[in-house]
Amino acid sequence: MAPEISERARTVQASPIRKLVPFAEQAKAGGRRVIHLNIGQPDIETPREMLEAYRSYDQRVLAYGHSAGLPEYRQALVRYYAGHGITVGIDDILVTVGGSEAILLALLAAGSAGDEVLVPEPYYTNYNGFASMAGVRIVPLTTRAEDGFHLPDRKEIEARVTKRTRAILFSNPGNPTGVVYTREELDMLRDLAIDHDLFLLSDEVYREFAYDGETPISVLHLEGIEPHAVMLDSVSKRYSACGARVGAVVSRNHSLVQAMLKYGQARLCPATIDQRAAMASVDTPGSYLENVISQYQRRRDICHEGILAIPGAVCLKPKGAFYLVARLPIDDGDAFARWMLEHFHADGETVMVAPAAGFYATPGLGKDEVRLAYVLEENTLKRAMRILKAGVEAYNHSRNADRSPRRESVPKSPERARPA
Repeated sequence: MAPEISERARTVQASPIRKLVPFAEQAKAGGRRVIHLNIGQPDIETPREMLEAYRSYDQRVLAYGHSAGLPEYRQALVRYYAGHGITVGIDDILVTVGGSEAILLALLAAGSAGDEVLVPEPYYTNYNGFASMAGVRIVPLTTRAEDGFHLPDRKEIEARVTKRTRAILFSNPGNPTGVVYTREELDMLRDLAIDHDLFLLSDEVYREFAYDGETPISVLHLEGIEPHAVMLDSVSKRYSACGARVGAVVSRNHSLVQAMLKYGQARLCPATIDQRAAMASVDTPGSYLENVISQYQRRRDICHEGILAIPGAVCLKPKGAFYLVARLPIDDGDAFARWMLEHFHADGETVMVAPAAGFYATPGLGKDEVRLAYVLEENTLKRAMRILKAGVEAYNHSRNADRSPRRESVPKSPERARPA
């Protein structure tokens, strides 16, 4: 008889983004091409400055670095943040193993076991796993597709604050919704943090990706909350370098930074060569990001228009990041996503989406929603949206047929879409 694993290990959530991977693999084994809109893996090339840093590394020993991150990289980050109107020093920055470790260390330092963290839902689903590891409980603040996923009013948020509440964790621009919070919303969060002595943990991984003239406001732009403000960051999305695993926690609260550093010392140091590459990325020409932002805005427009072409769908145009959450005229996002992989294709292609229920903490919410990541080139996205529309129609037809006493054949759509 094998020893039991821990309760923590038993209860931690599996990723709803990746749980359908076996069905995608089966679809591919069956000869179908799967268009992946389920995960934020961009197809945009990593800057050559980063790649050249890997190629040119010439040290004879790949040695440990400082537990807080290479001093020269942290100094480069000081320069990078200054370019965004954020004034910090090298001692305000702790380099982490990706943005994931940044979130985990912030939760470990901000809350004790049994404490609570307020999080607007839908939210980046891996917050659940990090909260479980840290022993804190996520308390959701529900936002709605009809409102563009903007925050509820202060009264509604304050009603969720208890004596165990230690922080508010949010992403801005938002994953999975693409929302960009307004100055008024961030001022409200600032006032709440001050009045209730809370940390504001701001996940700003998608800082550069804002559209239609939007400029995201950093938590470190807010005045008067230096002990409360904690920024979480990463190079993964900014430079299409998801495999580099270099992130950062930035805060002027030095007691908090030093507490996180003790956790960082336990894992010794972030990867040395990846930090060298991340340091080189700071000198990426502005034209690189200008081009990337332009591409993402066009991709967003394709996906948003494609969603609106589906009768009964709800989706306000997102202002940032490279995701959108759409409410579709379907009964179950999990069942629909799996059905698309198992039973549907158009000329040998199908689409993989992320069911949105896994991005909510409140049971029952998001059941008829999906998240799309518009990280692929434009022609592929156009095909994907045509397939998605035809798939919704065929899925609902098949569900209705299953409920009727007599099954009927599923008609082919104009796109020659058909069940597999």
